[in-house]
Amino acid sequence: QVQLVESGGGLVQAGGSLRLSCAASGGTFRSMAWYRQAPGDQRELVARISEGGSVMYADSVKGRFTISRDNAKDTLYLQMNSLKPEDTAVYYCNARTFPFNIPYWGQGTQVTVSS
Repeated sequence: QVQLVESGGGLVQAGGSLRLSCAASGGTFRSMAWYRQAPGDQRELVARISEGGSVMYADSVKGRFTISRDNAKDTLYLQMNSLKPEDTAVYYCNARTFPFNIPYWGQGTQVTVSS
């Protein structure tokens, strides 16, 4: 079955960097994305990348975060630079499978940015 396993979260000071990874298995993946959810907030889209490599970002992370994927390894990445305390959240990997675009979620990884 489809599995998405995130890694790379942790505690970092404001201005620092982290790189999240999401290892995907059990399917052929179309678009992949990172979402995040802070306590008391709704889950929000951070960045998305298509199978062909087209990307989009939430306005709040543009210029600071970079999404990428290695299709040969079925791995999704999120490079996060210039982190701010408001980036603190649980980050979730999302992937949609071919051919029916069914969405799957990882278990989440905690990112905490201290001021």
